[in-house]
Amino acid sequence: MFSSLGRLLLLALALLAACGKSGENAPSILVFAGSASRPALLQAAKVFEQRSGTEVDVVFGGSGQVLSQMILAKKGDLYFPGSSDYMEIAKKKGVVLAESETRLAYLVPAIAVARGNPKGVQNLEDLLREDVRVAIANPESVCVGSYAVEILEKSLSAAQLAALRKKLVTYTGSCAKTASAVSLGAADAVMGWRIFASWDPKRIEVVPLHQEQIVRVGYLPVALSRFGRNPEGGRAFIRFLASREGRDIFRAAGYFMTEREAFDWIGSRKPVGGLYRLPEDWISR
Repeated sequence: MFSSLGRLLLLALALLAACGKSGENAPSILVFAGSASRPALLQAAKVFEQRSGTEVDVVFGGSGQVLSQMILAKKGDLYFPGSSDYMEIAKKKGVVLAESETRLAYLVPAIAVARGNPKGVQNLEDLLREDVRVAIANPESVCVGSYAVEILEKSLSAAQLAALRKKLVTYTGSCAKTASAVSLGAADAVMGWRIFASWDPKRIEVVPLHQEQIVRVGYLPVALSRFGRNPEGGRAFIRFLASREGRDIFRAAGYFMTEREAFDWIGSRKPVGGLYRLPEDWISR
């Protein structure tokens, strides 16, 4: 976890980067987003900017991290986390307009490995092998890390879980960094999203989890922030994201756009969304 000073420095740098490209008089909106949406969101923002003349500045990171940044800065027109978990937290904190929440795409947990699966990982138990380096995202601030813990706690014995936790090579700080751990060879396997293979198909493939190990399906929600300075621009961007054209951008990037598509890939129906409470022994002190 970051220190208070570290969070402040990261926030200042992120906001400077996000706001630096906007002209003084150009209409703009600021989005705080988990990086699970990054490729499609950047493309959608580009198209929206061209159509509307409104610039879209995006601060990416772990969903919990960017939520903290948004609250600390009291800035941001939209909050776009990587799962329902952090949107529920944002609603409970009263920092988003709950009635504006819109679901855009669906995410399914999977094991991501290097293209060709050189370690021959076939299932969750293979992550326990000594020759397989494993990483997960920081479960305290990154959605996919929380999903990983939920699956591991459900599927592994206490002894297996303790062994896996001892051999984790890193806790990554965002979805993008989790996928990059495989792309760059820092880990042989990560607990991630199925979408990771679409982000970097030349270097990543996914190994499906057994359907009984998948606890729930995630989704990408977006909502207006209470700190917004351009609420009309924020509403317009949400309408664009939810339009046929906006959804087609996410579909082309490899995201599931309906619950049925996610269920068909898994092979069974699963609960969708919700809020997982991280066990105490996964929380740093």
